[in-house]
Amino acid sequence: MWARKFVGNILGSRAPLASRLSALVPVTQQTRSLGNLQPRRRKYKKAQKGRVPVRVGNSTKGNYMAFGDYGIRVKDGLRLSANTIGAIHGMLRRQLKAVKGLQIWLRVFPDIPVTTKGTEVRMGKGKGAFDYWACRVPKDKIIFEMRGPTLNLELAKSAMRQAGFKLGVPTEFVVADETTRQPKKKDLPKTCIPFQHAK
Repeated sequence: MWARKFVGNILGSRAPLASRLSALVPVTQQTRSLGNLQPRRRKYKKAQKGRVPVRVGNSTKGNYMAFGDYGIRVKDGLRLSANTIGAIHGMLRRQLKAVKGLQIWLRVFPDIPVTTKGTEVRMGKGKGAFDYWACRVPKDKIIFEMRGPTLNLELAKSAMRQAGFKLGVPTEFVVADETTRQPKKKDLPKTCIPFQHAK
């Protein structure tokens, strides 16, 4: 009974709606665990297979360093599972345990549901059951970045080399500098000629 009166007093007051709701619901910040990489919700629970994108229009999205000082870039397109991403992240944490204040950024996210059917199953009977989450990574995309106050080049290169063994495609170690950072908009070349209307 006292709870109803308390809620009624809060909602009946003339305080702004945000402050009234904050008194009822504690505000907490959610953090995503690397052991549970999956989207919060999807419109459809299954998806078509699709293909790893091949960039033919000079797109450079995700090809530049954005957060860290060192990164790993894939030199071939692949489909990366959530388990593989989690394994690489755990391995990097173990390899660089001695580095205090280490930060690791994940530049890809597994949001595509992959389904499987058993072996020697006849045609038809619908799509297979959900198996795991994956993401399609195009060629030359940076998938991990890291930075730390005591992280040096040799440590980072060794850890990223171990990460490359888990990927199954050729990789490249990237160091942040002027050539690997995203260029300013004014420095980008013009990609098309403005359309001129006929007179």
